[in-house]
Amino acid sequence: MNRINLFGKTLSELKELVSQIPLPSFVAQQIALWLYQKNVSSFDEMSNISKKNRKLLQSHFTIEKLSPKSFSLSKDGTKKYLFPVREKGFIEVAYIPDRHRATLCVSSQVGCKMNCAFCMTGKQGFQSHLSAGEIVSQIIQLPELETLTNIVYMGMGEPFDNIDQVLASLEILTSGWGLNMSARRITVSTIGIIPAMERFIAESRCNLAISMHSPFPEERLALMPVQNKYPLPEVIRSLKKHPLQKSRSLSFEYIMFKGVNDSPGHAKAIVQLLNGLKAKVNLIRFHEIPGSDLQTSDDKTMEAFRDILNKKGITATIRASRGQDIEAACGLLSTSELLKKH
Repeated sequence: MNRINLFGKTLSELKELVSQIPLPSFVAQQIALWLYQKNVSSFDEMSNISKKNRKLLQSHFTIEKLSPKSFSLSKDGTKKYLFPVREKGFIEVAYIPDRHRATLCVSSQVGCKMNCAFCMTGKQGFQSHLSAGEIVSQIIQLPELETLTNIVYMGMGEPFDNIDQVLASLEILTSGWGLNMSARRITVSTIGIIPAMERFIAESRCNLAISMHSPFPEERLALMPVQNKYPLPEVIRSLKKHPLQKSRSLSFEYIMFKGVNDSPGHAKAIVQLLNGLKAKVNLIRFHEIPGSDLQTSDDKTMEAFRDILNKKGITATIRASRGQDIEAACGLLSTSELLKKH
């Protein structure tokens, strides 16, 4: 008999599973607290469950979590962890400390289908979705767990291409029976898969970030093939039709490429595009990747771009580059590891 892994199950899923043994539903609540708040690795550690019931649980279920294989430490304090997934896959998790906050950037897939021109993960191709347990493992198995203030789903993969497992992982992170983290401290980034985005808005309380990278359709299409299926104006129409609650923030991610999308005309087009939306724009330096001719804009150009947006009433900030000396761009570290296996 194949035993089912309980780690990564929501409370309602745990109740359904224990009822089949059968055990009362309050045991599911006990299991959830042991899994997510005590971070136990065996049923023997669940001391408020009887020995008889622990034995029964063990005969039907397992507790399996991912653990980091190695990490790289940047001179700026950024750490990049490498997690082996299943037989041959790898995912990356970046821990970014910054004075009064510490942000963790987690992955939602092994590889990615979206094939954005600037992303190393996309060049790996798609390998598999991560389960909710594999997503939560990246957080709960982190040595710096107690220092975390923020979590961003901006690592490997497109979160909304794996919407069911991403929503389940967010429920585990933010529920009182789970890790009990503040939803206001969690941001999920998407390239704009509209049906999944609308589900996220309705079913989650977390923040949303949209990858823009160009306000012009043809140019964005050259950078991001998803533009063909979900054009940016349609994404924005959907956001206006399904606004986030006031407690949640909306932002647009904008990687700046030298001579491609960094002109004053681009900044003015963003102002027009975002008219009527309460959102901020994060300007991001490009971490160059092998096989791409794209280069990052210089500081002076980025500052001028930011100033145009700010003067037009759009809050824009330049995100500090972190971890460039440890292959911090998504996909670089795992690609290196994959190449070692061939």
